[in-house]
Amino acid sequence: MDLPGREHLERYVVGTVRRNFRRLTIQQNLSTLKLFLAFLRDSGKDRLEEVNRRDLEAFVEREQDRGLRLSSIKTKLDRVHAFLQFLIEEGVVSSEVLVRKIRLRLPQYLPRAMDPEDVRGLLAVIDNTRDRAMLLTLLRTGMRISELLALRVSDLDITQRRIVIREGAKTRRGRVVYFSDDAAVALKAWLRTRDATRERLFYARRRDSLGYTSARTIFTTYLQQAGLVHTGYTLHCLRHTFASELLNAGMRLECLQQLLGHDSIQVTRRYAHLTDKTREQEYFQAMAIIERRQSDGTYRLDHQLQTILKEKERCTSYKLHGELEAVSPMAAGAT
Repeated sequence: MDLPGREHLERYVVGTVRRNFRRLTIQQNLSTLKLFLAFLRDSGKDRLEEVNRRDLEAFVEREQDRGLRLSSIKTKLDRVHAFLQFLIEEGVVSSEVLVRKIRLRLPQYLPRAMDPEDVRGLLAVIDNTRDRAMLLTLLRTGMRISELLALRVSDLDITQRRIVIREGAKTRRGRVVYFSDDAAVALKAWLRTRDATRERLFYARRRDSLGYTSARTIFTTYLQQAGLVHTGYTLHCLRHTFASELLNAGMRLECLQQLLGHDSIQVTRRYAHLTDKTREQEYFQAMAIIERRQSDGTYRLDHQLQTILKEKERCTSYKLHGELEAVSPMAAGAT
């Protein structure tokens, strides 16, 4: 690689391997940092010692001009920040570069769950035994697609209706999830027909594993058959649907957090915005009262509120009267 600071990049990557970073994480870090170093080279800098904050700002602007999503740019920037922190500790780059990190404010999107009618429509068109077991497992366990594709048959306990996820996709911490009766029926049917010599629970026809692209294609095909391709649903929407349905059914956030494998309950709390039935009921109750008043042709002030306002007016009058009485003798003496 004809890049500035190549030897520093090599040491950084070796360090991530030594610290047992996931292979995919290492690959993504390397890809981003090669992009950043190539940007520095094209900007006329051949030594990392010359890097400054303006270079980071220009890199962010360049990625924005390329049309990347803000979340993708933030991820790249976080990787560059980590690399620069390594260079600061190595004494290669001045600490002033990261005195004030660039902060990108991301919009707070709500998770997107599937409509119950759409879920029923999707399940109605799935006639393949493997595909039905796979999609129902995603829908009833809330696991990430990468976690599902990594499952081995030994991770499944069909009697206890539970699955052991040996390593979480993001947190790298294992957890146990459970599945419902309909998922159990689908999994039993798949276990009866699958090749018992395959180690992975789900696999492709000519391979011992199933890739994400293939799984996404399978899901998109069934969306088309169900007439739902226009909705823009993704495989990850099954995880969102799982979470919102459990909250609607009364599950506590702390319990859902463990099932989803979230580090922070604040991440899980996003689903509460989708499922706040108390807020929804209070809104429609209040709106029904408003609509009834409009149908009468008048806006009537609530009797209880009217009483409070009159009492407040009376107290204000008493207070003002008392202040005037206290002032009057002083005014008389002064005269």
